[in-house]
Amino acid sequence: MRGGTIRLFRFAGIDVYLHFTWFIIAAYYISGYIRSYESPLWGILEYVSIFVIVLIHEFGHALACRQVGGIANQIVLWPLGGIAFVNPPRRAGAYLWSIAAGPLVNVILLPLLGVMSMLVRASAPGSDMSIFFRHLNVINIVLLVFNLLPVFPLDGGQIVRGLLWFPFGEFRSLQIASVIGLIGGAILGVVGLMAGSVWWAILAFFLVSRAWYGWQQAKAMIAMSRMQIPIPPSPEPPENVPPSPR
Repeated sequence: MRGGTIRLFRFAGIDVYLHFTWFIIAAYYISGYIRSYESPLWGILEYVSIFVIVLIHEFGHALACRQVGGIANQIVLWPLGGIAFVNPPRRAGAYLWSIAAGPLVNVILLPLLGVMSMLVRASAPGSDMSIFFRHLNVINIVLLVFNLLPVFPLDGGQIVRGLLWFPFGEFRSLQIASVIGLIGGAILGVVGLMAGSVWWAILAFFLVSRAWYGWQQAKAMIAMSRMQIPIPPSPEPPENVPPSPR
């Protein structure tokens, strides 16, 4: 994921990168967003705004990780959303807070976008601005709900892993969460194929591949712990996946 990226800016010691494939997918999907508006500029603004929400979400992960003494210095935006490369201290509470802080950002945005949507709709009903804020409010809700699905490596799946960490430990919790992720990803894939959605099929493949990697990682860590081999810290990238473009 770090290859083929363009560095956008640095904030609070965190470098933000944009993957080059973002432009390819954006050029294709922005045309769909434009159809909702009289002015095409609002369609472009809506698509870009999705990734602004994603970016804020990822900063939630990164800043929370650093708050508990972890390392977080890179965020990558790509067509399927955003990835914050975080390495929290190897404690259940620190890991859980680093993950939960991302969805918390969307929770905070709920009343802000909701009130803004109502105000604009009351003052300029039917306008492009009214449509824009209504869509943005719905997108934020969909982002929150989707990312809280208990499917590893979505935030919900990683929160499940953090909760399982307390009774089962670091390695077994990852193993269990990965199995749940494999099952959940497979179900999403079947649903996507039945609905004829290529987007959902791509998401399902991504989730299954990441869950499989988590399973393999957990097996390796369990084997190393049994052999009393020190396990080096590795960044756990919280994933934030945007809703399917229209």
